[in-house]
Amino acid sequence: MITVHARATFSPEGPFKLTTIERRDLQPHDVLIEIKYAGICHSDIHTARGEWGPVNYPLVPGHEIAGIVTQVGSEVTKFAVGDRVGVGCMVDSCRECAHCRDGEEQYCLHGKTDTYAAIDRYGHYTQGGYSTHIVVTEDFVVRIPDGMELDVAAPLLCAGITTYSPLRHWRAAPGKKVAVVGLGGLGHMTVKLAHAMGAEVTVLSQTLKKKEDGLRLGADHYYATNDPETFKQLASSFDLIVNTVSAQIDVNAYLSLLALDGTLVNVGAPAEPMSVNAFPLILFRRSFAGSTIGGIRETQEMLDFCAEHGIAPEIEVISAKQIDEAWERVLASDVRYRFVIDISTMENE
Repeated sequence: MITVHARATFSPEGPFKLTTIERRDLQPHDVLIEIKYAGICHSDIHTARGEWGPVNYPLVPGHEIAGIVTQVGSEVTKFAVGDRVGVGCMVDSCRECAHCRDGEEQYCLHGKTDTYAAIDRYGHYTQGGYSTHIVVTEDFVVRIPDGMELDVAAPLLCAGITTYSPLRHWRAAPGKKVAVVGLGGLGHMTVKLAHAMGAEVTVLSQTLKKKEDGLRLGADHYYATNDPETFKQLASSFDLIVNTVSAQIDVNAYLSLLALDGTLVNVGAPAEPMSVNAFPLILFRRSFAGSTIGGIRETQEMLDFCAEHGIAPEIEVISAKQIDEAWERVLASDVRYRFVIDISTMENE
């Protein structure tokens, strides 16, 4: 086993503490990655605080990982020592079911292996990217394009692919009207990506306090949802609405904003159930859908698309000692728009 440093939470209440964890010895198709940066995702908080179900402690979160390959297994063909790589929300799947064979490993019929808080095929409890190194099979590692800095690459491994995948699936393109609910870590990436795909983009946020940011990031329009006139003015307007918030919203009010055959897709994952009435759906053949991350092939496509179009998340780089503070700021919506941990600070107390 390989002993590495990490920051772990030992209970739902925290705080994070410096510790050591064990990574498996390299199998023939494994790569050892020295992690340079790890993004902070709201999913980390939901999971660590037990809001999505019980977890084992200590827990090392983090599934937005960018780093450098430092060692490869004897049969690795895709990567070499020194390559710039990334790891996202999953580190394995069954690789045999129909979805895995189609490159949709995120929908593995036997369950993908999450980067943290899961049991892998070796019987180990997975631990994530708030650590100095990680061992991952080469099939679940992606290449960071030349010219893309590692700190901005990290959030693309979750926030980027989580928003890119539904935009591609529901064909955001010129002539399409796309609305984005929320302008946070996921929302600001949705705006940038939809704009680059040629769609007409509207941000729907509680207030107008981020309007200047939204327009700068590529939105064509920006509306406050705390204004009742917004829902009257925009009724039956959008081909696609991407809901990025991880909190309760009035789903039926947003469904009323969809045009004929429009889709409201949820990528935010609130812990509480949401109520949906049938009539807003059936009257205009609307759809209410969900989407998670993309497969490995689509994740690489997303990275290449971002590199080609100069798309990068807006980040604030922090030290490992600031994780607890950053989590509280995420919950207070006090980040524009993604925290990224500089892992070189991991061992500093």
